[in-house]
Amino acid sequence: MKNPWLDSCVARGLFATLTLTFAQLAHAHAFPTHQAPSAGSTASTSQKDVAIDFDDGLEPAFSSIAVTDSHGKSVTSNKAVVDSSNSKHMSVALTPLAPGVYTVAWVAVAADGHRTQGHYTFTVK
Repeated sequence: MKNPWLDSCVARGLFATLTLTFAQLAHAHAFPTHQAPSAGSTASTSQKDVAIDFDDGLEPAFSSIAVTDSHGKSVTSNKAVVDSSNSKHMSVALTPLAPGVYTVAWVAVAADGHRTQGHYTFTVK
């Protein structure tokens, strides 16, 4: 004999499990929470690096930041590094900057393997 109350409980439990699973998947990607210099900002010629904080830990081997000038020439002096004491923080050192517009392109691979990417510009005066 079927028990409607039990069937209802099982259905609610299944719904709750699926909801939690999809919520976890939606938050599995790493997105920027802070950028220095920030998008659209003006920096000085003494800017030494670009740093980005993310909302999830990063996989260092697959995450990167590239910075280029208005001619597409790289202005980084090394590869980007993920902070060993804070896996949500990644930075890259810059060569001396001349006045102009610079593009930052980043790739973030979360520790669970999900990849996000983006870009923005800042100006040096």
